[in-house]
Order: sequence, then structure tokens, then C-alpha cells
Amino acid sequence: MIAKETIEKVLDTARIEEVVGDFVDLKKRGTSLIGNCPFHNEKTPSFHVSVAKGIYKCFGCGVGGDSLKFIMELEKFTYPEAIRYLGNKYGIEIEEIERSPAQIAAQDKRESLYILNQWASKFFKQNLWETDFGKSIGLSYFKERGYREDIIKKFELGYSPDQWTTLVDEAKKAGFHESFLAELGLAIERDDKSLYDRFRGRVIFPIHNLTGRVIGFGGRTLKTEKSVAKYVNSPESEIYHKSDVLYGLNFAKKAIMDADLCYLVEGYADVIAMHQTGVENVVSSSGTSLTTGQIKLISRFTKNVVILYDGDAAGIKASLRGTDMLLEEGLNVKVLLFPDGNDPDSYAKQVGSSVFKEYIEKNQEDFIFYKTNILLKDAKDDPIKRAEVIREVVTSIALIPDEIKVSVFIRQCSSLLDIEERILLSELNKIRLGKAKAQDKKFAQSKGYQTPSAPLAVDFPPDMPPADFFLTEDEKKEAGIQGQTNQQLTSELLQEREIVRILLNYGRELVTWEGDGDIPVAPYLLGSLDDIEFEDNTCHKIIIEFQKQAENFEVPDAKFFISSPDKEVAALAIDCIASKYEISPNWNDDKRKIYVTQEIEHLKELVIQAIYRIKKRKFSREMHKVREEMKKNLSAEDLEIELNKYQKLKEAEKMLGQLLGNIVIK
Repeated sequence: MIAKETIEKVLDTARIEEVVGDFVDLKKRGTSLIGNCPFHNEKTPSFHVSVAKGIYKCFGCGVGGDSLKFIMELEKFTYPEAIRYLGNKYGIEIEEIERSPAQIAAQDKRESLYILNQWASKFFKQNLWETDFGKSIGLSYFKERGYREDIIKKFELGYSPDQWTTLVDEAKKAGFHESFLAELGLAIERDDKSLYDRFRGRVIFPIHNLTGRVIGFGGRTLKTEKSVAKYVNSPESEIYHKSDVLYGLNFAKKAIMDADLCYLVEGYADVIAMHQTGVENVVSSSGTSLTTGQIKLISRFTKNVVILYDGDAAGIKASLRGTDMLLEEGLNVKVLLFPDGNDPDSYAKQVGSSVFKEYIEKNQEDFIFYKTNILLKDAKDDPIKRAEVIREVVTSIALIPDEIKVSVFIRQCSSLLDIEERILLSELNKIRLGKAKAQDKKFAQSKGYQTPSAPLAVDFPPDMPPADFFLTEDEKKEAGIQGQTNQQLTSELLQEREIVRILLNYGRELVTWEGDGDIPVAPYLLGSLDDIEFEDNTCHKIIIEFQKQAENFEVPDAKFFISSPDKEVAALAIDCIASKYEISPNWNDDKRKIYVTQEIEHLKELVIQAIYRIKKRKFSREMHKVREEMKKNLSAEDLEIELNKYQKLKEAEKMLGQLLGNIVIK
């Protein structure tokens, strides 16, 4: 268990812009930072980071939180794992309170898997550098490939002894569970349930996640037999999902952001060779077809990708299809072909660092034009094949979300394909229409809707509120509408959330109240609402906490609620303090003589208006109760009492309406 003081120190030290900036390419906009949300697929940035408030908020998918929650959600860490990660980032020693044997035994399984992989990585490195067979076989192989010692150490390369159970035996001695060895793929289980080493006799390439933790391994054989697989990789596990991993990204992410460009290669050796030439903004899909998850990883750091191909024409054509996904995600894609069948590794060795760098900078070609040319060469003068080429090229262009780019590509491809621009545009529209219909049908089926055979006459905006949204509760009852059809948007809920918003943003601000002097907003507001019952459960929880701390003459800050273990409370707190818009820095200056007042400058009026609104709601409800009571068979005396009560409530409601500036038409 981590000491409370240590947790507080970590949370106080962590800076939201630095933590998020390790994973998301953030651009400054006013006093905030924005970028593409790492939690959902988007092409227009809606992910905001507020440095002053220490929070992030996506106005697209709704996620939000502080530094700790960001790491927990993104990396799927437990609370202790996230604290340890942040502590490591900021050089804070994690002090742990002594745990009982039961607590140690109950240690999170996920953390145990990480620890075992880290131990295995150390085991492979020690065998490479500290054993005779490791030096003579593994280290000699890497040096023959031209790898410098500093590069070998940087990528934590290793060697697994060519023996059946060396790693298994050592892991058992170290106290690791056999089941974890099998689950991570470090060992393979025989029919008799005994284990043997998966990577025996291979040089080892550890695979890291974004934060640098070892999640898997790739092992290359040094044998020449065709029956032996050249590469063996870790299988999927709880901590390793190959479709969401790019080899080398942990080393490349800063260089990618600095250059605003990512080189995409095929294998481990290509990444290492390019690092050795001084090109560090490079990652590898590890020999697998590119996935959407991998593309999203790249798009966190840049929108510009250069794919480095070797000279294998058949392999290039096969990979063209997968590359279309990059276009669909809004990335700018270029390709680069190495001469004479070289790959990045072999070409770098052949020409040296300076020539290699110059070549990759000057020989990039836009993917659409490259694809057009390579397919045309294959089609030659065959009209059927040329028609297929046109269709395939236009299909790729149709994936691009940027209409300006689409227009440029259509115009230039018209010349390359020797076909009229209007025909390409017609084909483009057909493809897009077909895709839109397919998506609509798929969505309808997923929701259990019947897909109409003909389009509807009227297409209402998807965010239009229901027809009964503007009715009062009494009017809903009279119309026979039961319940709140859109509780999230009712005026009552908005009023309660406005109270919570004021408390979270301005609870500690001092305001001068007539007759009371300077009092913080929170105690004044809470004291004015002691007769109000909050119906929304989440708002009620926050109000109760404010009241509880007010008894000790304290006012909790927003951070207290943002870090709440109650997810609904934390989410509401983020929503209340996050702001999508802000005043431009070009305003409020002496040059333009345009001044915009801030909300805090009218804090007293804001608080009073919020109190009046929620009080007016209370009077309206009391009036409804009185009206219902008067419908009963009352005595003349009781009826008069109820009428007097109703009249006083009506006068109070009218007064509050006038104070709020409401106009009542009779």
C-alpha cells in the first residue's frame, strides 16, 4: 500500500500538460492546450487541457479528469500503477506502507505480469553481455549487423540460451508463477503440463509500451534451417495486444512531435538501423498489417506519415490496401522506395548516415500519386485493368476527409489517368454515397431499427430536444406524458448543476454581502439553500460534502471532487469546471479598446440569480401542491387557509420573477 503522503506529493507535482503531452500532440490555443482525443477517433481536435485547472476534457466524447485519471484510463493502469508511473516520471520515491502477506498475495495480477516481463528482459540482457555463449553468439550477431554497443543497450537487446528450460528454471527460482510464464508466452506448455522456453537460441528484441514498460518480446533465430521460423513473437496477453502496439514508439514519440513526421517501417531491424543513423522518429508495425489501433497511436503525435518500402513490388502492392486506412484517419501519407531491393537496414549500411538521411528527405512521393503510377504500370494498355485502376485510385481519394486535398488529388489524377475530371468526381460521389448508405444500414441494424425503403420527407437535427421539452411538469401531466422524457435537459437539473458549478469554481472566492461583510461564496450559498432539496443524486452528493466541510469552516476545492472514487461525482466536477471557449487574447487590450467582463467580476449577481431561480422553482412546486389540495373536498375554513397560502406563494413567485427579469404575459 502506498503511503498517503507519497500519493499527495505525486498528485501535487504532476503537471497535466506534461503528463498528457507524453501521449498527445498539444497545440496552444489561448490559455488552453488542444489536441486530438486519444480516447476516441476524431479528425478535428476537441480535446482540451487546462493548465491552470489541472484537468483535461474532451468535448467530443465527454471524458475528463486529472493527470492520474488520464494515465489510468489511457494505459488501463490500476490506481497504484498510475501513482508509480507518475512517481517514476517525476523522480519521486514511492514510499509503501508495510503490507501483510495476504495483501502481497493479492497483488494485482496485471502488475505481476509487468514485473515478470521486466525480469525476463533483464535475464536476456545479462545472458547477452555477461555469459560466454551470449557474447560469442548473440553479441557477435548484433555487431556483425553493424549495431553499436550504445544502440544495443538503448533497445535493451538480449539473447536467450539455446537450452530447453534455462529461463523457466531461473524464473521458478525467482518465485514467479508457472502460469504467468505460459500466459505471457515466455514458456510453452507440453502435453504433460511441463514448460519449456519459447525463445531458446534466439536474439531478443523487447517490445515496450508508450511508457517504456516491457509488454512482449520478438525473438530472431540464428539458425539457417528452413523448418525453423525466422521470428517468434510473444502471443497476445493481458498486457500485450499487438494491434495496439508500434515497436519503437516509446523511443520515437518526442522525435515525432519535434519533426511533426513519423517514418513507418516493417521490422525491428529497420527501426534500430535508422536510430543508428540519427533518425529517431521511426516506428514499426512489426511485420503485421497496419491496424486502426496503431494508426491512432501515430495520430496522437503527428498527422504526417512516410512509409518506407523495400524494392519488393509484390509486397508493395499487397500493402497498398492497408495504407488506405491512414488516409481515412485523416493522415497525410507519403511513400519512399529504396533502390535495388534494399530495405532501410541494408541501405543505411550500404551508403552511411549522411547519404541515407538525404535520400529519405528528397525521395518521398505522395501516396495517391505513387499508387496511381504503380498500378498504371501493372495495367499497361489493358482497358479493363485501367478501369479498375481508376476505380481503386478514386476509392482511396474518397477516404480523405479534407475536401481541399480531395480536389487537388482529383485534378492531378485526372491528368495522370488521362480521364476527365468530371468522370472522376462522378465516381467519387458514387463511392461516398454507397459508403454512407452502408454505414446507415449498419447503424440501423445495430440499433434494431427498420431501414426505410425510401428517404423520410423531413430530416430533423439529431440534437433536437423532444417535443415535450418546453412543457412544465403540470402541462406534461395534463397532456398525459408520464415521467421526464429527457431528464438530462430539464430546467430543474440545469438549475441544480448551476449551483454545483458555482460552488466548484468560486466556492472560496470572497464576496461582500450587505450586512454580513466579506464571506466566501460557499457558506453564503449553502446557507441560502438550506430549505432546498436537490433531486439529482450526484448534485446532492457534492452539496452534502460541501456542507460537511463547512461545519469545520473549510471549503473543498474542485480537485477534491475531480479525484473522487465516485465516477459520477468526478465526471460532474469535470463538466462543471471545464470550459470549451475562452476570451481571445486579442481582446481586452488598450489597442483595440474592447473590453469583455469576466464572470467572476459579477460573482455576487451570479450567486443571487442562482438562488432566486432555484427558490422560484420551490415556490412553483409548493403552489402546485396547494392547487392539488384545493381540489379535494375541503371545509370553507380549510379552503380559506389554502387560498391564503397559495396567494403568499404566488406573491413570492412573482417577486422572484421580477428580480430575475422574467416577463409574464397574461
